[in-house]
Amino acid sequence: MSRPQPPIKISTTHSEVEKRNIAIVLDYMSLAYPPKENKGRSSVSHLCTEDSTFTASTTFPKCHTPLDYADAHARVMSCIADLHIVSYDVVFAKDGHVLLRYSAEGSHCGEPHNGIEPTGRKAQWTASAIFEVRDGKVQSFIKEWDKLNMWKQLGWMKGDEYV
Repeated sequence: MSRPQPPIKISTTHSEVEKRNIAIVLDYMSLAYPPKENKGRSSVSHLCTEDSTFTASTTFPKCHTPLDYADAHARVMSCIADLHIVSYDVVFAKDGHVLLRYSAEGSHCGEPHNGIEPTGRKAQWTASAIFEVRDGKVQSFIKEWDKLNMWKQLGWMKGDEYV
């Protein structure tokens, strides 16, 4: 890990290869999440294989690679300009797979979101990610996130229109 990381609350012992894989994943997260670090795909391309895949069908259905996700996440972060990961609640690895469950927070203090001017409202949420690391790079990334909960807290929903 070359960058400072949020605290890890629960983990286990890992082999040296698993520790390296965790470091690669946390490096990806440290570039893809902070609004000042994420410049889209160029921020993380050096950490991903050329044929990498991304799956988050309910939250980022148009993203198919971790690079697409970095681009889409940069747009979200332009609205939530103070977004940050509070903690990695669970981190564990087995061979080439790394699982993260993390807590994040931020407020709508940046650009308008889908025509909604900044609300100043704060939100807290959790998400989970499963990464596959191959030859020292991210091969696949699967993300699960309760986007609607976050959107409701930020005032981006009028009611249950997305349910």
